Amino acid sequence: MNGKRNRSCQGFLCIPGEHVLEEAARVRKVVRSRDGEGSILGTLYCTNLRVAFVPEPAPGDTAGAPRCSTCLHCEHDVALPCIGRLVAVNSFAKAKVLTASSTLKFIPEELVLYCRDFRVLRFRFHDSGLEPQASQVTLAIVQAQERSSGSAGTWYDRAAIRNLENAWLSAEESSAPTLLFESPCDWEKELRRLGAAGWRVSPVNERFDMATSLPKYLWVPSRLLDNELKRAFGHFNARRIPRLCWHHPGGSDLLRTAGFHADSDPEKEDVRSVEVLMLAGHTQCVIVETATDLPSPAEIQLSYLKLRTLCLPDSSVADEKWLSALEGTHWLDHVRACVRKASEVAALLAERSRSVILQESDDRDLNCLLASLVQTLSDPHARTQAGFQSLLQKEWVVAGHPFLQRLNLLRDNDREESPVFLLFLDCVWQLLQQFPASFEFTETYLVALHDSSYIPFFSTFLFNCQWERDRRNQHRASNQIYAPVNGWREPPPLEILQKGGCLAKERGGPYLPTIWDWALRYTTQQRAQFRNPAYTRGSGSVLNGSSAPVGGDKLEAALSGNGAVYLFAKGALSPQTHLFPWKNGSLSKKGWRRAQSSESLSEQDRSLRSKPSGCPLQPDGLLLPASAGPLIRLWRRCYLRGSQEVQRGLFASTLAELTEELDLLQGRLTGEGTRLGDSPWWQQRAPAGGARQHAEPPLASPLKAKRPGDWMAARPRCHAGDGRAPWAEPDLSAGPVDEGGDLGL
Repeated sequence: MNGKRNRSCQGFLCIPGEHVLEEAARVRKVVRSRDGEGSILGTLYCTNLRVAFVPEPAPGDTAGAPRCSTCLHCEHDVALPCIGRLVAVNSFAKAKVLTASSTLKFIPEELVLYCRDFRVLRFRFHDSGLEPQASQVTLAIVQAQERSSGSAGTWYDRAAIRNLENAWLSAEESSAPTLLFESPCDWEKELRRLGAAGWRVSPVNERFDMATSLPKYLWVPSRLLDNELKRAFGHFNARRIPRLCWHHPGGSDLLRTAGFHADSDPEKEDVRSVEVLMLAGHTQCVIVETATDLPSPAEIQLSYLKLRTLCLPDSSVADEKWLSALEGTHWLDHVRACVRKASEVAALLAERSRSVILQESDDRDLNCLLASLVQTLSDPHARTQAGFQSLLQKEWVVAGHPFLQRLNLLRDNDREESPVFLLFLDCVWQLLQQFPASFEFTETYLVALHDSSYIPFFSTFLFNCQWERDRRNQHRASNQIYAPVNGWREPPPLEILQKGGCLAKERGGPYLPTIWDWALRYTTQQRAQFRNPAYTRGSGSVLNGSSAPVGGDKLEAALSGNGAVYLFAKGALSPQTHLFPWKNGSLSKKGWRRAQSSESLSEQDRSLRSKPSGCPLQPDGLLLPASAGPLIRLWRRCYLRGSQEVQRGLFASTLAELTEELDLLQGRLTGEGTRLGDSPWWQQRAPAGGARQHAEPPLASPLKAKRPGDWMAARPRCHAGDGRAPWAEPDLSAGPVDEGGDLGL
């Protein structure tokens, strides 16, 4: 358009391939805090990739110095695909929702951006004296947002990062590496950590000729050769065979698989290969029907749309009906179902040595959620930041969760949209609230991860499977170098190490970094708040509420029959007479033959509580959360941050707010936290034969309130500090809290 194309403007650093379309100077960005409404003066930019607001330099700043510490993230940025709705406001005309075909019949005084990550950004032009620029930048944003739809490859090429000016990252910024599971070395390393002696890494799908949606490498039983393994692929939907997810210290194995193919006609040798895969060397196999107790992707999407509509500031729901409307979204019901199901599966793994198989029709949605949640409950390593990121890579990214379809980042497939991954993050947040000392990361980290799913500048959530991602990367040089802050793991050359840093990427071919390169988006101070100072490594097993490991004499009787196969569905175990649904070489029309259902897990739980020693294999670090109504709460920091009444970020911005945070922390540590003794509440262990009581403010949950006034956040007019995680440290240098809410975005 002008001389600003393909170069950075003063105070604004462009991504290579990015160019400024329009800009408006002396725009005020609305910010709100408890002290009232304010604004920040700056310049609003519209580029071909994002909308960015750059505040004017503060007194004493170097003239012309960029206000952003990295070029991939500024405090007030929003990627074009993350914009959900644009509204132009004028004092003398009705607010207008803008689309690509819209024509502005008035000069906007205010532009409101409703973001898909629940942020609401407001920019005011009326006192800038540059009204024509207000119309120009507004229309430019509308048109750029419309053009942002397209294929993942298009975004890959647009935002491909070649020669980052911040390519040199200090060696001291490096942290424990995140395993990306793109090479056999990563799979071998994780297998050794798990101590799974009877398993090996198979390269049978290295060229994706067995199944394009599966990862290149699979964990399979050591006794099964690749030639025998190939016999099993054709008998499962999308050729997604059973493979190991996680090995329990007590000997159990967690597997995941797609449903049996309805048209398959297995031969004797094929059945033997499938049997070896599913039994995995055990004499007992429990098949968990994932979809039986959990919401479908379509139900998740419908619930999420209702939740978004309810939580946005322009919701038409009256205050006195807000809690009922929240219940009507069924979002908390879905979260509760996922947490309960994961607890039951974790208990099955802990009770005795067996193979537990998660089976879903296509093995790409609910299996990802449940497998990850079970490991988060069972494996303390998965509750560290590096371990959690490696878990997401293994069970979501390379396992073939269709991120591009489910998040619909590029707006090209509304019918397939369903935020299954965001539901999983909500479940993890629930665990973080119930077991705050058991997680190395904080709520700040989870919100940053939630928001990252709507940013197309990273490859992690931009593709449906590893095969698609590799096709885009085929033109990359073979000797790529990436910082140990989680990228390519080829060792950097000596001359780079001698300079005290690591080159982010060799100059040349385009690439997109992974989302785990937090240093490209957040400052050192912001990343420090990802870490939980209350984290206690290696804490013992913790019970909370009514959940308990499966065990006791009744369960042992239920699992000691002649059969070796059980079906777990709707909270009950059912003995099966066949391992497979095939009879005489074909799929039985009646499906699995079920014996009379055994007793429910709740009955087994009561048996266990009367006999605490009934779970001899329960390892240290096992979390068993409560899923009762009052303890499953709304993630207010994420969903309500767009509200005009609750414009709160994750960091306090004034001394008064810091004092309030410290008072809240002190109250939770010395008041609510001493119900079980004199030590802090998160260090309390459950009393023998009883449940640990969760120390939360009595009105922290919307479901506890008898009327809207009983819950301060029944409507977004809440005391934002109420319910904050006690370790969320304030940032005194962050300035006013803006409407973005999460990390000062």
